[in-house]
Amino acid sequence: YEKVGADCAREGVDYPRYLLRLCELERIDRERRTMERRIRLARFPVTKSLDTFDFMAMPTLNKSLVLELTRCEWIDKRENVIALGPSGVGKTHTALALGLAACQKGHSVAFTTAAALVHELMEARDEKRLRALQKQLTNVK
Repeated sequence: YEKVGADCAREGVDYPRYLLRLCELERIDRERRTMERRIRLARFPVTKSLDTFDFMAMPTLNKSLVLELTRCEWIDKRENVIALGPSGVGKTHTALALGLAACQKGHSVAFTTAAALVHELMEARDEKRLRALQKQLTNVK
């Protein structure tokens, strides 16, 4: 607040506008921290976006569809996205990028592999906490 106060005093900004600037900065900081928390809770192995994806290396991948999916309308419609293909075609990179886009748009995300999910479900069943895990997974957008 001191730096903003000094800037406002130097610029001759009145007190209500000073308070408005402080509130705006606080809101921006809270949104940033909330997004960072969503990304951390998603448990991405690495953070990747489509900015680093080489669509030229995968000409069969529908670029416009992938870019449309980053708008995350499929989440609001409660639809699924399934990526199929051989190893090395960009399924994980695309999934990570879609997850990151969802976090940035305010959605909760849980990143896992099919094998890890099956393992976690089996462990939860054995430890009699399957319902709790199912409830936790249900709360993820």
